[in-house]
Amino acid sequence: MNRAKRLDKIPPYLFGEISRLKAKAIAEGKDLIDLGIGDPDQPTPQPIIDKLCEAANDPETHRYDETEAGWPSFLEAVARRYKRRFNVDIDPKSEAMLLIGSKDGLAHICWAMIDPGDVSLVPDPGYTVYKVNTMMAGGEPFAMPLLEKNGFMPDLTAIPTDKAKAAKLMFLNYPNNPTGAVATLDFYADAVRFAKEYDIAIVSDTAYSDVCYDGYKAPSMLQVEGAKDVVIELDSLSKAYNMTGWRIAYAVGNAELVGHLNKMKSNVDSRQFPAVDIAAAYALDNVSNQATYDLYTKRRDILCDGLNSIGWKVKKPVASLYVWAKVPEGYTSADFAKKLLTDAGVLVIPGNGYGQYGEGYVRMSLTVGGDKDGDRLAEAVERIKASGIKF
Repeated sequence: MNRAKRLDKIPPYLFGEISRLKAKAIAEGKDLIDLGIGDPDQPTPQPIIDKLCEAANDPETHRYDETEAGWPSFLEAVARRYKRRFNVDIDPKSEAMLLIGSKDGLAHICWAMIDPGDVSLVPDPGYTVYKVNTMMAGGEPFAMPLLEKNGFMPDLTAIPTDKAKAAKLMFLNYPNNPTGAVATLDFYADAVRFAKEYDIAIVSDTAYSDVCYDGYKAPSMLQVEGAKDVVIELDSLSKAYNMTGWRIAYAVGNAELVGHLNKMKSNVDSRQFPAVDIAAAYALDNVSNQATYDLYTKRRDILCDGLNSIGWKVKKPVASLYVWAKVPEGYTSADFAKKLLTDAGVLVIPGNGYGQYGEGYVRMSLTVGGDKDGDRLAEAVERIKASGIKF
């Protein structure tokens, strides 16, 4: 049967060779240390699970969620979080909506805003959802290079005027996946000014905003004066509370943008199981996941200090789940990832999978299944050292 032509716009799966080698090694019984996927390996905090069980036993949660934009107690908790954490006022009735994971919102904002021929400005390297769904909606993604010399921040002055004038959306993601970079309020203020000059809506993806180390606190773009004129910000409980499988997130900010996204989604899904919303609201108001962040900090230190001791030059991230590292001379990202997998039994993600400007890097995640207080990270370093790979 003939499929929709839009599916042809989805680029080939770039991690295919790595996935094949991983499957082969597992089938052969080899012990891989998987630093690939950024999926929290720690359990959801028990109080959240207990609240879910309580809410699921309430028959009122068993029917469709027929609210305007999501379960009110959840959106009210989101508003309280923004006031408490950022001193930003959010109207839960007009400036907030529930998402079934932030990926859901990032995809559907493209469908709500992009017409054929429109441009979206996307970070490169970056989360592929921005680019792919722009193309699926008939738009043109224009890459904003994230270069190490610029602290992995886009140079807004380098965006051609014709692309800026054609742009409907700009995607920003800090703390950043895959580079681990963080943004300042000064940069956010520059981005808001740029967006207002060219009539661009900014989609601020802050899925890692709570995953911070060494006392660092990630800011919200909505802290910038006038940001609500152009910004919709998406955040998730997935990484913050080890709830990736729960699929619960939210969008806040410009009421018109929230309304456009809500109109699109109202014709796509029937929202989340309300018991999940209730448990998520409880998490936002009552639960700390600091024990997990402390474990990530320990893993980060073991991995970065260990790699640096054997010749790598790795910078410790102050937020996100990722260590972004240059590959040795003479290797492509994919070749080096393949060599680590075959020679050391360590799986990393080649940077070019996140865009052309990711070439020359690999991404390593701090979420490692089977780790007991950093031991798997230490073993990964020892394996790499024993492999004889030169840096």
